[in-house]
Amino acid sequence: MATLLSVNVGMPKDVPWQGRTVHTGAWKSPVHGSRMVRRLNVEGDGQGDLAGHGGEIRAVLVYQLQSYQYWQKQLGRDDLTFGVFGENFTVDGLPDDEVCIGDRYRIGEAEFEVTQPRVTCYRVGMRLGEPTMAAQLVARHRPGFYLRVLSEGRVQAGDEITLIRKGPEELSVADTDALLYLPDRDPAKLRKALNIPALSPGWQQSFRELAATRQPQQEPGWPGELTACRQPREEPGWPGFKTMRVARIVSETPTVSSLYLDTTDDRPLPEACAGQYLSLRLAVGEAAPAVRSYSLSSTPTAGTYRISVKHEPHGKVSGFIHSTLRPGDLVDVASPRGTFVLEGGTRPVVLVSAGIGATPVLAMLHQLAAARDTRPVWWIHIAHDRAHHAFAAEVRALLAQLPHAHQHIYYTAEAALRPGEPDVTQGRPAPSSPAAVGIPTDADAYLCGPTAFMDDFGGYLRDHGLRPERIHTERFSALPAINPGVAPTAAVRPHQPPGPPGTGPSVTFARSGVTTPWTPAHGSLLDLAEACDIPTRWSCRTGVCHTCITHLVSGDITYTTPPLELPEAGTILVCCSEPTTEVVLDL
Repeated sequence: MATLLSVNVGMPKDVPWQGRTVHTGAWKSPVHGSRMVRRLNVEGDGQGDLAGHGGEIRAVLVYQLQSYQYWQKQLGRDDLTFGVFGENFTVDGLPDDEVCIGDRYRIGEAEFEVTQPRVTCYRVGMRLGEPTMAAQLVARHRPGFYLRVLSEGRVQAGDEITLIRKGPEELSVADTDALLYLPDRDPAKLRKALNIPALSPGWQQSFRELAATRQPQQEPGWPGELTACRQPREEPGWPGFKTMRVARIVSETPTVSSLYLDTTDDRPLPEACAGQYLSLRLAVGEAAPAVRSYSLSSTPTAGTYRISVKHEPHGKVSGFIHSTLRPGDLVDVASPRGTFVLEGGTRPVVLVSAGIGATPVLAMLHQLAAARDTRPVWWIHIAHDRAHHAFAAEVRALLAQLPHAHQHIYYTAEAALRPGEPDVTQGRPAPSSPAAVGIPTDADAYLCGPTAFMDDFGGYLRDHGLRPERIHTERFSALPAINPGVAPTAAVRPHQPPGPPGTGPSVTFARSGVTTPWTPAHGSLLDLAEACDIPTRWSCRTGVCHTCITHLVSGDITYTTPPLELPEAGTILVCCSEPTTEVVLDL
């Protein structure tokens, strides 16, 4: 019979960590007497990061005495008091390799259901003073698990724990955890996981995505039916940079020019997916070569890629491209990459852009037109005025090739509209715009443009009824940060790291426009990015969760802490890697 040994609670507090402040509820301590357990947590307890912890699905965290004993021996410590792993219930029994997702238990007056393993989180390492603890919990199959409260009631140390129902597929907590975070997944267990109603929605979605990647490659569709991009999106067509020739330059507007890039060896170029981008390395001035990424603006031919670049007022690289680059010049180009791609299927397609953000969705429109796709297509574009409306004639010609195409243009500058332009509106899109232009709620939407524009229009689409997972966005600048629990600070432009420059290989953060020499003092590429105030994305910081996964445009790295599962080809985990040669990161 399992037993509740300790009830542990703690309210969130601010904890200093690596020069930052983390708001966390990981500091929990045992209480005496009984405590009421309600739908969201134990009386007197709170969670600091509700995105990853807490809520109805993760109301109570459980950890086992047997795991305490294991870690005392492994870590050589005798100071592990109950609650130090952040758990609410310390129990004797209920091992992770026997407890199953969907199991139901009675403890004291309350009833509970097992919903998921513990989230891999750096804060358990903070609490224990063991930075790699998140990875060790997964690698040693001792994560602990969360409970949902089915019936509220009082509990206290000494209560017996009674199993009242087994989960429907009898998939253990340890196996579920390994299925998400470790390699060599068992397809049968993956199918089991998808058949457990009690499993938390976040883990269900992750397993659906894993199952989708295991499906056999679809056969080409009937004529007029677009299939998904067949190129592995994470695998580059060639390593690092190769030399390409500027074949011609075409002025699209006073500020936008298209560059056609050819091979120098007459070899056919690898097929790119509509929506992907190229990274160019250009010798601009006397400083280190600059790297910038530009979306492909049409579907490539066998020997040519097209990108379109806007001349920004103070853009060093865009200014060089517009004023200095000439047909016949040679440039270094990294192969197409990126996951903002047009998917196959039968749902309507909505392509939304502002300004130069039209380039990746224009490539998607080219692909739809080439396939004579029969799905309804909406083209929505926002420009300053008619003179700065790039690709207007090209778009009209492409839409004319589609049987069910709709176009809606917005000009933000005050100017008289021409008669006979029913698809042009003065001003900007409004919350009512998706309904006004007839966008169906079952559509797939692809948005590209300034961040504020995508946030606003994405919100309009969600309010209109589109599911969030069907709204895809592409950002030219650094992606928004994911730093769970870290108190926000004032935004700072990316810059060189403080202190004396390093002597190691150069590291280029392509999206942020920063190139700096490596020094081992930073510990990892993630640490270096943070020292440059580059927005970063991470959770475990130990090579488990893959939140920090980043495209490696060129160069080589080594892992200082080997990840539990290697990322896809062409990508790296920056939280536990350092460069061995000059590297360019899509960060």
